[in-house]
Amino acid sequence: MKQYRDYYFRKAKQENYPARSVYKLQEMDKAHRLLRAGQKVLDLGACPGSWTLYAAERVGPGGWVLGIDLNVPDTVFPEQVTFLQADIFARPPEFLERAEFLAPFDVVMSDMAPKTTGSRFTDQARSIQLVEAAFAVAGEWLAAGGTFIAKVFEGPDVRPFVQSIRPHFTKVSMVKPHSSRAESKEIFILGTGFAPPEPE
Repeated sequence: MKQYRDYYFRKAKQENYPARSVYKLQEMDKAHRLLRAGQKVLDLGACPGSWTLYAAERVGPGGWVLGIDLNVPDTVFPEQVTFLQADIFARPPEFLERAEFLAPFDVVMSDMAPKTTGSRFTDQARSIQLVEAAFAVAGEWLAAGGTFIAKVFEGPDVRPFVQSIRPHFTKVSMVKPHSSRAESKEIFILGTGFAPPEPE
C-alpha cells in the first residue's frame, strides 16, 4: 500500500504516534472539547493505537481508556489503558466484563473502517454497518451527557443514519478535519449530550 509521506505522516513519526489519524482526533478535540482529565473512554477499532494513546494523554492517570480491535498494536500504552484483541461484533466475555466494569463511558469513539474493495458502494455500505455497530455499543455504555465520535465513508446512507440518532443527542454534526486528506471520503459523525434511552 502506498505510504503517504505528507506533513501529518512526518509529524506523527516525530511525535511518536503510530499513525497520522491522531491529528484528526486532536483537531476535533480542540474544536469541540471532547476529552478531559478523569474521563473514561471506549475506543472501538483502536489499532494501531493513535487515538487510544491521545485519549490516554488527555484523560490522564485519573482516567481510563479501553481499546478494542481485531489486531494487536505495537504501541506501548500508559497504565490507564486496557487493550483487548477482540471482535466488537462478537463481544467476547472478556470485553463485556471489562466494559461493564468501567461503564458508563464519557466518550465512545470509533475509527473503524472496512477493508476497502474498490467498490465505492460496497465500502460505504460496510462503513455504515460499522457505525451502526459502534452506536449500538454507545447506546449501552455511553454516559448521560456523553460524546459519540465515529468515522464513516460518505454516501447516501449517512444522512439517514445521522437523522436516526439525532433524538439521542443534544447536538449531532458531521465533521471533516483539515488533517483528513482532501481526496478521502471519510467524515466523522459527532454526537454530544447523549440522552440514554428510558428503561423499559
